[in-house]
Amino acid sequence: MSYIVPAIPDNAPFSAPQRAWLNGLIAAFWSEEPSESPLAADAGLAALAPPPAAAVSAAEDFPWHDPTLGIGERQALAAGRPLPLQLMAAMAQLDCGQCGYLCRTYAEAIAGGVETSLSRCVPGGRETSRALKELMVGGAAAASTTVAASAAAPAAAPASWATAAAYFESAARLNREGSAKDTRHVVLALADGALEYRVGDALGVRVTNDPEVVEAIIGRLATNAGIDVDCPDGTRRSLQAALLEVCDIGRPSDLAIEVLASRARDQGEADRLQMLAEGYPGAEPADADLLDLLLAFPSARPPVQELILALGELQPRLYSIASSPKAAAGQVHLTVAAVRYRRRGRLRKGVASTYLAERAGPGVPVPVFVQRAHGFALPEKADTPIVMIGPGTGVAPFRAFLQERRAIGARGRNWLFFGDQRRDCDFLYQDELLGYRRDGLLANLDLAFSRDQDEKVYVQHHMRQRAGELWAWLQDGAHLYVCGDATRMARDVDTALTHIIAKQGRMEFAAAKAYLANLARDRRYQRDVY
Repeated sequence: MSYIVPAIPDNAPFSAPQRAWLNGLIAAFWSEEPSESPLAADAGLAALAPPPAAAVSAAEDFPWHDPTLGIGERQALAAGRPLPLQLMAAMAQLDCGQCGYLCRTYAEAIAGGVETSLSRCVPGGRETSRALKELMVGGAAAASTTVAASAAAPAAAPASWATAAAYFESAARLNREGSAKDTRHVVLALADGALEYRVGDALGVRVTNDPEVVEAIIGRLATNAGIDVDCPDGTRRSLQAALLEVCDIGRPSDLAIEVLASRARDQGEADRLQMLAEGYPGAEPADADLLDLLLAFPSARPPVQELILALGELQPRLYSIASSPKAAAGQVHLTVAAVRYRRRGRLRKGVASTYLAERAGPGVPVPVFVQRAHGFALPEKADTPIVMIGPGTGVAPFRAFLQERRAIGARGRNWLFFGDQRRDCDFLYQDELLGYRRDGLLANLDLAFSRDQDEKVYVQHHMRQRAGELWAWLQDGAHLYVCGDATRMARDVDTALTHIIAKQGRMEFAAAKAYLANLARDRRYQRDVY
């Protein structure tokens, strides 16, 4: 979940110091109110402390805080900045909270020595953890000076996810026969008063690893599943429970790979593992999970306790909530794409997605928590028009938006752009959305199914075709929302919107970008991307 901090364009008629001052003012205005953290206390979570006031300079802006930028682009934008800001640029920029921080507070905690783990950023993965390691090594000599500016106040501690028990009800398949996808409509029942959420919020789900993979790992380690071990979270459990409930076995930390390398009896295997841990280009096997490593390097058998403590902690997974509490009393709905793919002769599965799609049964308790929306909410005025752009599972929060607007009798017009691969088997929530179009809740429903014709068609193509009407809605005060993949779809939609604004508004491209940034500043352009 993320937003972009807008900035004054480089070609604006201001000097560099004036632009820096204005960007700092915008960043301060755009920042979250300190009275309410994105990890809301009424979800039972420990409040996440805001950035220390002493660490915020009036001249600071964060142009890299954009999840559509590659890590190289982000780091280039932060080059020459103090170490905490360079560390921030290495994060995935989603402010998703899966690490227990926001991108900036995680960076400050690392730079200030409060946090020692460099692998908490789940969406950033190994790419982020390696960049953090390089920055910490490179910046160690200067750390005393770069961190000194923020030393007046302590960095935020990670959030403690206090979970409530939801109860699994169902995971109906939304794709029809013939689809290459397996998308599930997941329904969880909530105990009375146990959990409250609002449309736009995300649900954090704590699940366990696949028991079959855990069993295979224990078999490769040739040890007893019942032996007690100390875990990365500070608890002591059986080896089986540690691998099931605590350890991240799908994304082994570089430290864990180094432990394997140091204990490999075969020197060739040790060298290859060390290259993998250090991120050498072409090092294999890339994107390996723990079982892959144990299969590929049979001589690497460290003491079990040493390996367990080197693994990262299994982090919760976040899903945009696909229901309004006004329409689904006592329930919370999710739209979950079950992740399955083959690597090196093995079927690999997403930890949380396949838990919900395959392993959870009716009545099974699922530990969950609410992550409050970070700049992703319906307009305060119910008569404001909204435009929603959400292909694939990105439709989830917009289903909630539509349910909410119907429940409160909102008079504002609603326009949805939705897309997927094939209409006959991938039209998620087809009956519901077509019903909303027929009865007028949806003023417009534009559909883009990329594989139904020789030339692929995406939502941004339909946006360009409807450019004149889109511009008219914007002129009428419409709010824009985008949900879905950050690296491709969100970037393409952002580009399409800029072109539409430039053409319809008869302005230069740079001015159109500034116009879109102003929409973001005014909370009229909001993104929930992952």
